[in-house]
Amino acid sequence: MPAPRRHDVPSADVPARPAWGRHGAVVSPHHLASAAGLGVLRAGGTAVDAAIATNAALAVVAAHSCGLGGDAFWLIWDGDALHGLNGSGRSGAAASLAGARAALGDRMPLRGPWTVTVPGAIRSWGDAHARFGRLSWPDLLAPAVELAEGFAASPAWCSIIEGAAGVFGTDSDWARVFRPHGRPWRPGERVAPTGLAASLRRLAGEGPDAAYSGSLARRAAAYLALSGAPLGAGDLADHRSTWTEPIRTEYRGVVAASHPPNSCGPIALELLNVLERFDPPPPEAFDGRGVDDPRWVHLGLEAARLTLADRDRLLTDPEAMAPGALDEFLSADRASALAARIDPERATPPVPMTLPRGGGTVYLATADRWGGVVSLIESNYRGFGSGLVDPETGIAYQDRGAFFSLDAAHPNVLAPRKRTMHTLTPGMLFRDGRPWVVHGSMGGEVQPQVFAQVVSALVDGGLDVATAVAAPRWAADVEEHYGPPSLTRLESRFRPAVADGLRARGHDVRLAAPFDRGMGHCHAIELVRDPAAPDDPGRTAFAAATDPRSEGAPSAW
Repeated sequence: MPAPRRHDVPSADVPARPAWGRHGAVVSPHHLASAAGLGVLRAGGTAVDAAIATNAALAVVAAHSCGLGGDAFWLIWDGDALHGLNGSGRSGAAASLAGARAALGDRMPLRGPWTVTVPGAIRSWGDAHARFGRLSWPDLLAPAVELAEGFAASPAWCSIIEGAAGVFGTDSDWARVFRPHGRPWRPGERVAPTGLAASLRRLAGEGPDAAYSGSLARRAAAYLALSGAPLGAGDLADHRSTWTEPIRTEYRGVVAASHPPNSCGPIALELLNVLERFDPPPPEAFDGRGVDDPRWVHLGLEAARLTLADRDRLLTDPEAMAPGALDEFLSADRASALAARIDPERATPPVPMTLPRGGGTVYLATADRWGGVVSLIESNYRGFGSGLVDPETGIAYQDRGAFFSLDAAHPNVLAPRKRTMHTLTPGMLFRDGRPWVVHGSMGGEVQPQVFAQVVSALVDGGLDVATAVAAPRWAADVEEHYGPPSLTRLESRFRPAVADGLRARGHDVRLAAPFDRGMGHCHAIELVRDPAAPDDPGRTAFAAATDPRSEGAPSAW
C-alpha cells in the first residue's frame, strides 16, 4: 500500500511549496499561462476550458516548446469517467516512403519540410470544448490574444531565442517572427508577435475550423506547398482527433493512467510495472535531494533502457501496430521478463536506438470545482519545430515527422496519412476509483522516466507534490542522435554517494546542472479529498506544484 504522505515535512532543498485552493487549480511551465487558465476557472469555466486557455497562452509565451502548429494528447476526468483524446496529426497523403527516400536518402532529418505533419492541437481544443466546455470559444482565446499583443521578455525567453538563432540563423522566416529587431532581446522588452496575434483573433472569430478548412488552413496549405512539405489542403481538411480509452496499470495499490498509442503512455506504465517487481527503498530515503539509494536509481535506469527498446520495437500509429503489441506493453509477464534481465549490481549495455532524441514540449494540468480534471501535453517537438515559420501567421510548424523511419521493416515506417510514434505522455493517478494526482512532464524520451520517478516519489516515498516534482532526476540518455541510451545523466543535487554507487555498477555518469531543464519540466495537482465526504467535489482541496526548472508558478484559488 502507498506510504503516508508528508505534507508537513519541510525540506531546505525544495525551492517552492504547493499552492493550495478549494475551487480550482492550474499548473503549467509559464506563470502567465497559468494565470490565464485560473482566470477562466474564476469566470465559471471548466477544467477543459481552463486547459484550452492555458495552452493557447503557452503558444505565445512558450512558443519554442508548443504552439498552433503542434500536437496534443489529453486525459479528461469528467467527474465520473476518464476519457482520452488523441490530438496528434498525420503525415500528408503525398508523404510516401519512396518519395521520402528519393528526397532524403535513408534517414528522416530532424527538421525541414518533410518532417511537418498535420498540426492536431487546435482540432483537439475544439473537440474537447464541444464535449466538456462551458465558456465561449472567444472568451477562452482572449487571454492569449492579449499576451500576443505584448508580453515582457524574460531572461529565459532571451536566452532561448539566442540559442535558436544559432540553429535557424538571423535571416530566416523564423528570425522575422521571433527575432525581428536583428539583435538579442533584452529582458523586459515588449514581445508582440503580430502575426500570431492575428491568427489567434481569426481562431477566436471563426472557431477551430479556421485551422483546417478556413482562412488559416488556406494560408497554411499555400505556405507549406511553397516550402516543399508533402502536406496539402486536403490533409488539413480531412484531419480528425480520436477519442480513446485510456490505459492503466496498478503500482503498489495506486492506479496509474496514461494515453494509449501512439503516445508513449505504454512505455511509462511498462516502466512502472518493471519497477514494481523490486522492493523500493524505505520512505525515509526520499526527500528534496532525490532518492538516497543508488540501487533504486540503477534499477530505474536499467528498466528505462529496456522499455525504450520496446518503444523502438513496437510503438507507432495504433492502426499500424502489430496485433497484441499494446497487451505486451502492459503484460505482467512482460514486466517480469524484463525485470529478470536486470542485474541489480551491474549495468547492461543497451541496444541501439533507431528513433531520434526528444525535444520541446509543454505539460499543463487543470482542475475545477465540479470535479473535472485535465492532464494535457502539447508540443511542436524540437524547439520551434521544423524551422518552417510563416511570418504572416506567426505559426511554427512541428517536426514530429522526424520520428518516422525510412526503413521499410520498421514499425514506425513513414506512410501516407499515418500518425508517428509520439513521446507525449500525460498522466493521472487514482485512489479508490477517484483522481488523486494529475501529472506529466516534457522532455522527449525522458518523459516516461520522469513519470516513473514522480510516481515512485509520491507512492514509495510519500512526498508531497512540490517535493516530488522538484527533486533531482536521473535519465538514461543518448550521446548522439540515433545512438543507444548508454549515458546516465544525474542532476548534481543528488548526494555524492548516488553517483559513486552508479559508477561502481558500470554506469557512464554525466552530472547535469541543478534544476537542468533537459531533465524535464514536471507539474502536478493533488486532489485532497475530505475523508468525511470523499465523493463531494465541493469539499475537495487542491495542492498545485510547478517545476522550478520552468518559468511556472502554481495557481489555485
